[in-house]
Amino acid sequence: MQLALYEKYDLRLPRYTSYPTAPHFSASVNGRVFESWLGDLDPAQPLSLYLHIPWCREMCWFCGCNTKITKQYDPVGNFVVALRDEIASLLSKLDPAHRFKVSHIHFGGGSPTALKPEDLRAIMADLTDRIDILDDAEVALEMDPRTATPEFIDAMADCGFTRASIGIQDFNPFVQRAVNRVQSFELVEDVIARLRAHKISGINVDLMYGLPFQTVDSIIETVDQTVTLNPDRLSVFGYAHVPWMKKHQNLIPTEALPDTAARWAQYEAIQTRLTSHGYSAIGLDHFARDDDAMAIAQKSGLLHRNFQGYTTDRAEALIGFGPSAISSLPQGYAQNDPALARWQRAVEAGECGIEKGIAVSNEDRIRRDIINELMCNLTVDVAAICADHGISADRFTWEIERVRAMTQDGIVEVNGTHITLTESGRPLVRAVCAAFDTYLDHAHGRHSQAV
Repeated sequence: MQLALYEKYDLRLPRYTSYPTAPHFSASVNGRVFESWLGDLDPAQPLSLYLHIPWCREMCWFCGCNTKITKQYDPVGNFVVALRDEIASLLSKLDPAHRFKVSHIHFGGGSPTALKPEDLRAIMADLTDRIDILDDAEVALEMDPRTATPEFIDAMADCGFTRASIGIQDFNPFVQRAVNRVQSFELVEDVIARLRAHKISGINVDLMYGLPFQTVDSIIETVDQTVTLNPDRLSVFGYAHVPWMKKHQNLIPTEALPDTAARWAQYEAIQTRLTSHGYSAIGLDHFARDDDAMAIAQKSGLLHRNFQGYTTDRAEALIGFGPSAISSLPQGYAQNDPALARWQRAVEAGECGIEKGIAVSNEDRIRRDIINELMCNLTVDVAAICADHGISADRFTWEIERVRAMTQDGIVEVNGTHITLTESGRPLVRAVCAAFDTYLDHAHGRHSQAV
């Protein structure tokens, strides 16, 4: 019965890290529009910053990120020059009468560990020259443990980093070879020990299911090994096989990919095992210890979701730097050109590297709040959100009835305007969110599997 349910709702759906989602961005939002939005930001509100480092030493075949591969540093060094120029340019567009504060900084990629330590220091110095990082700010960086040298970790400590997110994916050597991501448990263990020795105590790790040759038994073994590293948070992602978007995924042996039944069995096994180890499920795909800030945020209804996934970051404005980076401002979303060369030429010419975006309407904001509540808390009172926006919940009668039809499958409960996911419905939350998505075209969507 459960498998039939999963197959019914295993649709190609957005991950709802924004609403409207990125496929609906257009050239209507350009650099001039974005810069005007920056100039209107409230200096009393702290900012969040995201820096996209697109470089990796080698390609992981499962990767769905915007990356470039190089074994030489010259291209990375040229990128750093452009990134620093972009930081100076964009931050100069903020209200010059005030010095803005920052509550969250996140370096993503790619692999930020592809940077030389001195370049990481230079980028952070550029930021702190122009903004103030709050004492309780989270400063985080995604790490490839294979390129996280002791010197790089030294630089992280010197720059005030508080959290590291480490890509593990799977410890099974056979699976690692099948996706071109070979790294030992001992290597990851050493990197985490070095981080903690430098007082970088916030440790996230990433695991994946749905990879070639994975089995429930092999995944459980990886989970048990990972738990011995005592991370305070884990992200557990289902592999999205989208070779029409990422050509390198054609290198993965498709015949070795688990089918829907196997993917669901792996997901459930991971969730059960992590729960038995004392981790609480957070939203769709995160787990955290009960004393972690993310678990506390969920219990208090303060969990949030942005382009990095689940987060405790509540800043109203997130400014993105680097190719493909997306900024989320009160006025809307704006995305940098994902093509590194075009983004770099624009920045070098003194122009804004924005390629597309979307201005959000009041209707979008209401639907975004509903979807965010569902994704973060697995429950929403549609009437309460409508009241916050000064409208009647009657606006969403059709959507609520659409969700109510799902109650027969036991994945959701509907009481008036209250919608709550059941435990068996947790992994299908995106299907419930989709009922409120007026942009979604099921006939033409090319998103990842729901689980």
